Amino acid sequence: MWTLGLKKLFRMPDNHRYSARVTLRWLWRAWRGNRRQALLNAVLGLAGVAVSLATVWAMQHAIDIASGASSGSLYFAVGFMAVLILCDFAIHISGVWIKNILGIKAQNRMQRQMLGRLLRSEWRGRERYHSGDVINRLEFDVNTVVVFLTETVPNTVSVAALFAGAFLYLLQMDSFLAVVTVAILPVFIFASRFYISRMRKFSRRVRHSDSHVQSMLQETVQHRMLIKTLECGRLMVSRLDSGQSTLRNHVRRRTKFSVYSNLFLNSGFSIGYLVAFLWSAVRLADGVITFGAMTAFLQLVYRIQSPARDLTRLAPAFVGVFTAAERLMELEEIPEEEQGAPVMMDSPCGVRLENVTYIYDNGSRKVIDGLSFDFTPGSCTAILGETGAGKTTLIRLLLALVRPVSGDISVYDATGRTAEASPLLRGNFVYVPQGNTLLSGTIRDNLLLAKPDATELEMKEVLVKACADFVMSLPDGLDTETSEGGGGLSEGQAQRIAVARALLRGRSIMLFDEATSALDAETEKRLLKNILGDNDKTIIFITHRPAVIGYCDKTLKLGE
Repeated sequence: MWTLGLKKLFRMPDNHRYSARVTLRWLWRAWRGNRRQALLNAVLGLAGVAVSLATVWAMQHAIDIASGASSGSLYFAVGFMAVLILCDFAIHISGVWIKNILGIKAQNRMQRQMLGRLLRSEWRGRERYHSGDVINRLEFDVNTVVVFLTETVPNTVSVAALFAGAFLYLLQMDSFLAVVTVAILPVFIFASRFYISRMRKFSRRVRHSDSHVQSMLQETVQHRMLIKTLECGRLMVSRLDSGQSTLRNHVRRRTKFSVYSNLFLNSGFSIGYLVAFLWSAVRLADGVITFGAMTAFLQLVYRIQSPARDLTRLAPAFVGVFTAAERLMELEEIPEEEQGAPVMMDSPCGVRLENVTYIYDNGSRKVIDGLSFDFTPGSCTAILGETGAGKTTLIRLLLALVRPVSGDISVYDATGRTAEASPLLRGNFVYVPQGNTLLSGTIRDNLLLAKPDATELEMKEVLVKACADFVMSLPDGLDTETSEGGGGLSEGQAQRIAVARALLRGRSIMLFDEATSALDAETEKRLLKNILGDNDKTIIFITHRPAVIGYCDKTLKLGE
């Protein structure tokens, strides 16, 4: 019921996918891992409220002593004010510490959770979201959600407490002034309903445009060499300018609406403060109150209006966090792969396809149509076919990255044990994709991706077997740094290190997708002899290379 009331109060329009109730429940679940930081911020906020109200009283008391309206030690009164100022400093420093230390931990934790969820999700071949857009969500939207849950929500508690405390204090001193000061709030709350409705649309457009710009930046930097060779640098900069222009227009419209809204709000608060000042000045002139009381009046009015302003800022905060939460919820819509313990078969094992058909999402053409084939244990098979015949798609089917529309794929071993292909059987495979698949870091880092506990001797042995023993002659050996995409190495060198990584993983079924395309004939011949020499693996090559086909005992030609 409370979510319905909140929705009605702020007129939160339901997203086309998520209702306000669903989004709030998602935020509640996300808040569970951040309660300690939120609680600490709430405690500090309430402590700040107590110090703030005590400072009003201390200032009034010191002024009344100085003006002779009250008796007491002026030095003691000023000393008490100094203690309160030091307490305020301590609260502020503690808040900064919590924000910078616990805040980054909370953001990192949510990023890890979201990234882990993405890595567990199904891979569909045609990704729905651009990688730049995903990174934008993992950075900016995660930050928006964490700040709201750990700072905005607990700060709202202290803001409400300051508002209530200052109002009661002022009500006890002058009930008329207290009522006048807060009388304008219902008008602003009502106005915020319209504000939320419009601001949410603007924010969604801004976030979408910002993701689009980041996607263009990332893709342009990633394919810089291609852009240079095509001499289309000006075109890419022009496209970026167009995207940025759209972003600026959305930001301009949002800012314009926000400025007019804030002007309306601040005008009302300013009128309220002037009324309070006039009222207290008239009463001071009439001798009804002391100068210290007038100062306290104005301090309390400020302390009522300040949290009231903060409360009205909840509207854009809700807009921002709802937009961010929805964008993260969209990432979680991608179904998860089957989870569980890996299913390992005895080596060597084979893979059997029976009448397998596959069509990509929203496609009409059958990439693979009624394919039946048996990759028997210990065999070496070359997969042939023209571009677009479905060779890489077949590899994805074997790895259970995608599921067939119809037909069956099973993994079996010599004992007769059989299991339907699934992500849980992926541990029986090792895969060397085409192209440069090295990550930034050292050669050692890249090899350890396959086997984190591998010894240096094991790494050197697979490098020799993969004809990548050139690594030993490099000045830094295994600790040689490579940049993004294996920068600093030739295509052939990077390819051999990728093969070594696959050998280090040491699985029963080895999949090579044009894994020797960048090698010279002699190196390719030595590499194939080393890989096939033990005859204890089921090996599948996607290749156009005659030398590779000559080493295989079976061939599968797709597209016929």
